[in-house]
Amino acid sequence: MDLLNTLVDKGLRRELPTREEALAVLATSDDELLDVVAAAGKVRRQWFGRRVKLNYLVNLKSGLCPEDCSYCSQRLGSKADILKYTWLKPEEASAAAAAGVAGGAKRVCLVASGRGPTDRDVERVGRTIEAIKEQNEDIEVCACLGLLTDGQAERLKDAGADAYNHNLNTSEATYGQITKTHTYADRVDTVQKAHAAGLSACSGLIAGMGESDEDLVDVVFSLRELDPDSVPVNFLIPFEGTPLAKEWNLTPQRCLRILAMVRFVCPDIEVRLAGGREVHLRSMQPLALQVVNSIFLGDYLTSEGQAGQADLDMIADAGFEVEGAGTSSLPAHRADARAAAAAAAGASQGPCGSAAAEAGCGSACGGCSGHAHEAVPAQAEPGEVRPDLVAVRRRGAGTDLAPNA
Repeated sequence: MDLLNTLVDKGLRRELPTREEALAVLATSDDELLDVVAAAGKVRRQWFGRRVKLNYLVNLKSGLCPEDCSYCSQRLGSKADILKYTWLKPEEASAAAAAGVAGGAKRVCLVASGRGPTDRDVERVGRTIEAIKEQNEDIEVCACLGLLTDGQAERLKDAGADAYNHNLNTSEATYGQITKTHTYADRVDTVQKAHAAGLSACSGLIAGMGESDEDLVDVVFSLRELDPDSVPVNFLIPFEGTPLAKEWNLTPQRCLRILAMVRFVCPDIEVRLAGGREVHLRSMQPLALQVVNSIFLGDYLTSEGQAGQADLDMIADAGFEVEGAGTSSLPAHRADARAAAAAAAGASQGPCGSAAAEAGCGSACGGCSGHAHEAVPAQAEPGEVRPDLVAVRRRGAGTDLAPNA
């Protein structure tokens, strides 16, 4: 296909495709799917080889969120039967993180529900980061605490955070249909604050909420403009007890086309297969590794994921290798640029001002959407509520049971 040859050439040159080309990827037929995956795979291998980065989520504070994000099991008014608990102690969070590190995770993502952190919350998370790094010096730590106010990103960086996650989730045009309690602009502002503080920015999307192809292309192009180092691609799991409980709009083929489109738009950026992969990709998860270069290991925030060992087996069986702690996740040109930006932020940073008000939205790197514990044999139909497809997390952080890593 001329389209795919053009997209591969552009991806190898780090050149942005046109909107029309991105839309055309989403419009390809199932008969063309393997060609699309193979083309995206050429771009993936150019910049990331056959490495797969493993990330591990720790839910520091679960449920009881005042925000009304329609996709989230922790939202205001959610009737989802999830774990609810207040802040983990630093030693509890460190112990949870250690399980992921032992399983091969290179990055630990610390997530807390809520509109955003107070200054006291930032200090609390700072102590947690210090506790984790005392035990695992080389581990990357990404915080996901919601919208940030002035000075908070700088304080997190000073405490040892390497990255900050805040997803755009959907296009600006449709954002107001998903969330009313904060705006799309609020989210963009937080990603920009993370950048300005010298943190590695992580920002992604959720597909399957009823959006159009144009919405998907809009949000991915917006992400490319923000230039994060990593882009998590989540696939909505309609969690019973949330407003989107009947939105079953995805097939494995659709998910693979979305991932390929993201890879072509973000050729040299870490593309992370995040929430919903077990439910929507099912037996085609290994094929997605041809396109993405990063996944979450084990369980998620409020729901169970595929067993950690199954993730490792899948990576090995597909002919890929787990990315080691001594290897740079990013291509050299991006790693050098990020190091320079971090140094510049540190040089220009004066004393951090206090943040007088809370702000933000604590949506996860990829975990508010539910995840099935086992492969799902049948496709759900639109309009159905399928609680059998989602296993609520009952182990790990916030419980007395060992985590799945």
